[in-house]
Amino acid sequence: MQVISRRFGLREIALEERCRIHTSCTLSSSSTDSSSLPDNFVMSAAKSQSSTKAQKISKAMQAYLQRAQEHDFKMKSEVEEFEMGKRHLANIMGQDPDLFEQADIDKAIEYLLPSGLFEKRARPILKDPYEVFPKKKVAEFAADGRPFQSLFYTGKPNFYAILLKASMTLEELKQEETRLQRKDQMHEVADKKLGFHGSDWIKQDTLKDLTIEPVTDHDHKHFVVLMTRLAEHPLSFKVEDFIMQYRRNLTVHSFGTDIPKPLIAEDGRSYAEGSAKRKTSMANVKLYNKGTGKFSVNGQGLLYFRNVAHREQIMAPLVVVGRLGEVDIEATVEGGGGTGQSGAVRLAIANALLPFVDTDTREKMRIAGLLTRDVRRRERKKPGQKKARKKFTWKKR
Repeated sequence: MQVISRRFGLREIALEERCRIHTSCTLSSSSTDSSSLPDNFVMSAAKSQSSTKAQKISKAMQAYLQRAQEHDFKMKSEVEEFEMGKRHLANIMGQDPDLFEQADIDKAIEYLLPSGLFEKRARPILKDPYEVFPKKKVAEFAADGRPFQSLFYTGKPNFYAILLKASMTLEELKQEETRLQRKDQMHEVADKKLGFHGSDWIKQDTLKDLTIEPVTDHDHKHFVVLMTRLAEHPLSFKVEDFIMQYRRNLTVHSFGTDIPKPLIAEDGRSYAEGSAKRKTSMANVKLYNKGTGKFSVNGQGLLYFRNVAHREQIMAPLVVVGRLGEVDIEATVEGGGGTGQSGAVRLAIANALLPFVDTDTREKMRIAGLLTRDVRRRERKKPGQKKARKKFTWKKR
């Protein structure tokens, strides 16, 4: 009896397992067809899935909104403190707080808190918080989690958007140029090319503030190359507004009447003289405007300076001006070492070039630091030390 019951129990178990598998397969096959399910069941399932996705997205948006709210609250409190401090400062100086501007604030701080610190960033200041704190980027994605820009995943969407627009603009100008060439109408726009005298491309820091993104040296160089190619196109005058928003006017420095007029040599060539000092070195240079690139230092050639860095230094003014190989130079220098002599010759060459270049080039030389004397000197040895900075080896025992 026990054997029969045991067999019967196994058969029941097998039958139950077969029914369970059949039922599950039926349910799974019927679940693939949504029309066979009740409408309320389908709607509840879709609602649960959408609510889960919305919950995930809302967390990201909630985190961003929380950070933005904290930033706005901080800036608001900083602005209130700035306004309060400005009013107190105006009252101390006996002026009207409503007419107290940033220039008045700087003068008041300089008068009330005199500082002998050479580093300007270490001195006390009072400025608008929006000028002190870095700008904050707005949300770059919508509530559904999708980014606004197609270049979002590049990491620098604003920067690459500028490059993309410049490239597309350049391609459009090329197509327009091809069309005009086919119609033989390019001569009509030959005299409309843009002139960029007195302006230059924005610097790396300005581009970084404009895009509110990190911009490396390579990125800025890529930007300058592309924008220069666009600006040099014959039809660039058609996109003048786009180009000029990335250029800044140079600060024109008045050189007055300090620039001497060129002299005339016996062979009829014009030349100019320049002199300069660096450390204990004194250099005198005679620069001929039209030449073949001859260079003479104390009766020797360029190899008078054995260090390659010194040769590059004295050639810097000619490279910046673009007159390398077009002028002849006769230089005499005395005193000091190689560094001092090369610095003196470089400044003398820059001074001698001034009569032969225009105002914009002079301003470019001034900004490059070619017209400013290097006032640095050798640091003196300190007592109790081996050299100016180097110390003796200290031994405990």
